[in-house]
Amino acid sequence: MEYFSSSSSVLISLRNRVNSYLSEYEPILLVVTPLTALLIASTLHSFLNHIQNQGFKSAFIGFFMNSIKLIPFVKNYIDAEKQKVVDKMQSGGKSKRDGWQTELPKVGLGGHVIDKLREEKEKDVAWQGKCSGTVYIGGNDSERHFSLINEAYSMFAHTNPLHQDVFQSVVRFEAEVVAMTAALLGSKETASGGQICGNMTSGGTESILLAVKTSRDYMRTKKGIRKPEMIIPESAHSAYDKAAQYFNIKLWRVPVNKEFQADVKAIRRFVNKNTILIVGSAPGFPHGIIDPIEELGELASSMGICLHVDLCLGGFVLPFARKLGYPIPPFDFSVEGVTSISVDVHKYGLAPKGTITEWSGGLYISPTIAGSRPGGLSAGAWAAMMSLGLEGYLQNTREIMEVSKQIQKGIKEIPELFIIGRPDMTIVAFGSNDLDIFEVNDIMSSNGWHLNALQRPNSTAVFSGVTNRLMESQWHLYLLQCPLHICVTLQHVSVVEDFLRVLKEAVQTVKANPGPVKGGMAPIYGAAGKMPDRGMVHDLLVDFMDSSC
Repeated sequence: MEYFSSSSSVLISLRNRVNSYLSEYEPILLVVTPLTALLIASTLHSFLNHIQNQGFKSAFIGFFMNSIKLIPFVKNYIDAEKQKVVDKMQSGGKSKRDGWQTELPKVGLGGHVIDKLREEKEKDVAWQGKCSGTVYIGGNDSERHFSLINEAYSMFAHTNPLHQDVFQSVVRFEAEVVAMTAALLGSKETASGGQICGNMTSGGTESILLAVKTSRDYMRTKKGIRKPEMIIPESAHSAYDKAAQYFNIKLWRVPVNKEFQADVKAIRRFVNKNTILIVGSAPGFPHGIIDPIEELGELASSMGICLHVDLCLGGFVLPFARKLGYPIPPFDFSVEGVTSISVDVHKYGLAPKGTITEWSGGLYISPTIAGSRPGGLSAGAWAAMMSLGLEGYLQNTREIMEVSKQIQKGIKEIPELFIIGRPDMTIVAFGSNDLDIFEVNDIMSSNGWHLNALQRPNSTAVFSGVTNRLMESQWHLYLLQCPLHICVTLQHVSVVEDFLRVLKEAVQTVKANPGPVKGGMAPIYGAAGKMPDRGMVHDLLVDFMDSSC
C-alpha cells in the first residue's frame, strides 16, 4: 500500500510541475504545435522515402513543383499550358471522340454493320510496309497467311478454353503451342530441369505480370520474403512498373552500361535479402541489343533469386537466327538461372494479335489474369505455327535479318546519322549529333512512314554542340543517343530501298531548313525531354488519354 501511495505522490508532483510550466503558453499553441510537428515529420518521412526511391534531384524537383502548384494562379497557368500541348497533340484541339456512337441505335444495322466496319477501316493509316513493327505478317490483310489465321480464328471465335470439358480442341491447341514454343527456347536442355510449364495470355503486359507474380509467390514460399523487391534495367518495359504497383513490389531501375545492355555489376549492388527477381531482355528495347543473359543467370543462381527473360520481341526470331548461323549469345532456358520467359507469338510468330506464352520454370505457376479467354487466339496461333513449320520460320527470319542489316548499312552511309550500338536482331536504333532527329521523324511521318520516336533525350542538346559536356555518365550517353528506331518486319522486305531513300531525303530537308514541321511532334518531344518534373509529363499523357478516348 505504501508503494502505491508513494508512486501516486510522484505522479501528482510531476503533473503539477508540467501544468505549471505549460501555463505560460497559449492553449491554442499547445494544440497546434504537436499537430504541426506531426505534419512536418510526415512530410519529411515522405520526402526521404522519395529520395531513396528516386534520387535527391528528382525528389527535390518534384517537391518544389508540387509546392508551387499550390499557388492558385500558378496552377491555372500550368493547366492552361498543358492544355495547349494536349490540343497540339490532337492536331488542333478536336477530340477524336467527336461523332462517336454513345447510345445503341434505335434500329439495328443488321448485315449492313459489315459495310460500316469497312467504312471505318478505310480511315486507318496506310500501314502496309510503312510502320515500325505493328504488323509482322507480309503482304496485305486479305491474302495468304492473313487469310489463313483469319479463317482459323473465325472458326473458333465462339470458344473459351476456360471450359476445358466442352472445347477440348482449343485446349489441345494451347497445350501444343506452349510445348512447341518451349522446345524452341531450350526445354530439352539440361539447364531447364525438364520442368517448363506455360500459359497463353492476352498480351505482353499480362505475361510479364504473371512472371512477376509467380516469382513473388515462389520467393515468399522459398525464403519467406514479405517485402519483395525486383531489379530491372532502365530500358525495361513499363509493364514491370505496373506489376510492381499491382503486387506491392519495390522496383529498382538500374542504368544500362556503355554497350546499352543490362549492367550486371550495377544490378548486383542492388541485390539484398528482399530481392525476388532480376530481369533481362533479348533483344533489349528500344536499342535492339541482347542483354548478357549468361551473366545475369550466374548472378541469379549465386544469389538464389529468379531471373525473367523478356523475349516478347525476340522469341520467334532468335532461335531461328541462331540456326541460320548468326552470332546470337545464349538467351533462353539453356542458361542456368533463367526461371521464366515471356514471348509474343503474335509478333514474329505471325499468330493473331493477343497471343503470348508466359513460362514459369519450377513447380510454382499462376493461372492467367483473365479467366475467360477467346479460344480463337489459341487456334490461330496453332494454325500459324503448324502452317509455317521450321522451314517457314527460318525463311522469314532470313529475310528480315537481311533487311535489318541492309537498313543498318544504309543508315551508316548517311553522314548525319549513326547507329546505336550493335543491333543483334531486327530493331535498328539511330540518332544524330548534327540535327534534330525528331524533325526528321516528322518529315518521315508526312511521307507515310511511321517510326518510333523515343522519349528523353532533350533533342536540342544533341545537336547544339554540348553533347560531350552532357555525357557525364554512360546513362546520359544512352539517353542522348537513342531518339528513333525502326522494328523490321516482313512488311519491309519489299520497301527497304524506298525507306532509305525517303530517310536520306528527310535528313537533307531538315539540314537545309531546320525548324519544327507544322503539326509535327518534334517540339512536344523536345519539351518533354527538357521538363525537369517528370510528373508533369505524366500529367500531360493522362490528359491526352482522357481527351482522346
